Amino acid sequence: MEKTYQGSCHCGKVRFEADINLSQGTGRCNCSICTKNRLWTVIIEPDAFRLLFGENDLSDYQFGSHSVQHLFCKHCGARPFGRGYLDEIGGAFYSINIACLDNLSDEAFASIPVHYSDGRNNNWQSPPAVTSHL
Repeated sequence: MEKTYQGSCHCGKVRFEADINLSQGTGRCNCSICTKNRLWTVIIEPDAFRLLFGENDLSDYQFGSHSVQHLFCKHCGARPFGRGYLDEIGGAFYSINIACLDNLSDEAFASIPVHYSDGRNNNWQSPPAVTSHL
């Protein structure tokens, strides 16, 4: 079921809301940026995302194909969301860091389905051999 969630960075300077159906699953992968940042994300359509404030408090890191803006708060360093465009997933998207959702209970976190991807080996549709560290 789709629900509107509020989210923020650690210091609260960046705030957003997003319409998300967490029962459709989330993703964790072993690519270099997800591993180093321990990201746990859900992909949504651009029209399901609303930045409430903090655009000027965001900084952007890009690497590789430069197809994704890995955004983070300039003040606290938290990575509440990213955005980009990849034909492989249908075009424009937002990637929400579910750890930055403010109104999600511990019980809800524990029940969210997770899809693991072997991004390290560019095998996005298959899980890596080991997932317990993700």
